[in-house]
Amino acid sequence: MEVFKGVWEVITDILSNSGYAYFFTDGGWKNLVMILIAFVFLYLGIKKGFEPLLMIPIAFGMLLANLPGANLAVQYHDLQGFIELVAHNRILDENTGQWVAASPGLMDFIYFGVKAGIYPPLIFLGIGAMTDFTSLIARPSSFILGAAAQLGIFAAYVIAIGMGSGLTELLHGVIPSLDLSFTPQEAGSIAIIGGADGPTAIFTTSKLAPHMLGPVAVAAYSYMALVPLIQPPIMRALTTKKERSVVMSGLRPVSKLEKILFPIMVTVIVSLLLPDAASLVGMLMLGNLLKESGRTERIAKAAQNELMNIVTILLGVSVGATTSAKSFLNAKTLLIVVLGLVAFAFGTAGGTLFGKLMYIITKGKINPLIGSAGVSAVPMAARVSQKVGQEENPSNFLLMHAMGPNVSGVIGSAVAAGILLTLLG
Repeated sequence: MEVFKGVWEVITDILSNSGYAYFFTDGGWKNLVMILIAFVFLYLGIKKGFEPLLMIPIAFGMLLANLPGANLAVQYHDLQGFIELVAHNRILDENTGQWVAASPGLMDFIYFGVKAGIYPPLIFLGIGAMTDFTSLIARPSSFILGAAAQLGIFAAYVIAIGMGSGLTELLHGVIPSLDLSFTPQEAGSIAIIGGADGPTAIFTTSKLAPHMLGPVAVAAYSYMALVPLIQPPIMRALTTKKERSVVMSGLRPVSKLEKILFPIMVTVIVSLLLPDAASLVGMLMLGNLLKESGRTERIAKAAQNELMNIVTILLGVSVGATTSAKSFLNAKTLLIVVLGLVAFAFGTAGGTLFGKLMYIITKGKINPLIGSAGVSAVPMAARVSQKVGQEENPSNFLLMHAMGPNVSGVIGSAVAAGILLTLLG
């Protein structure tokens, strides 16, 4: 009898100290909710194919971060916090302002590559090695459409500042403790979602508002995955059937010399104008130069494949690990997701409206649908322009024309990030 009693005590002790028991504590339900959200994102990535290369690692990082007792959630937001955690085994409690004992976990070390600004530029290196800028070089006016699509970023910045303060004041009488206002740095991090460029959003947020990295990254990649659902209604609302039916003439041939000079010149011009954008633009253009030079095929392929794949895993999992229940489940997160959609919608609208302007200036030679591809969701946004155009005119082939604004949007989002970092960093 004593033996069975001892075994039962051991089993009871194990269960009471397990993660399962934590779910029945006061705040345990929040971890359970976050695990369920992780399951939803895994479903979207695996079953629906929504940005699976990053959606799946982010979702699994979210799952790991919310397993009670596993110590796999990122515990710091800045480099000083990393030093304190690793060197002194302590973190600063944001609620009490006191130092509390903590042990660094696996994700704390992996996340350092995000906080130090290492992973996003390496992702851009791989993107550059996979990108063909021929369409943009052949029609330089595409730069205008790529820039126009970034208007959503700056519109969302103003809206985030105004809406956050307005809602806080409106709800003050009902929930006095609720604060939905955003600092300029937080508003900038939300606004960059409008560029539809995940690595740029992560890079910018890690510098301006690292405590918001989880919600911003999840929103950015969710909207990138939903491009085929979000963009078409906006494109149709802002254009006429006649405009959507325009068949554009072929692009001029682009020489090898132009392809080689392009990344070099863009790096010099943008980096001198906005030094804060140099790491993103420089690595993007280095990757493209490796591809176009014809002399570095081996390392160009490494950047496209091995390096890109490894960094994607590290970036996704570590960003997902920032979405602990404590930092993610709050009213501000919901507002961030809503404002991210506003930013993305304004970006699509800005590119489309400037496409209409070019349609008028060129007397009907430019199909305004290609302007919506100015958001940098490559190549999905260009494919959406092609699809919507073909619905109106089956003989219309806009893909190559839309790729110009699309790849311009990648540069544009990096430039917009540089502006935000210069003004707010």
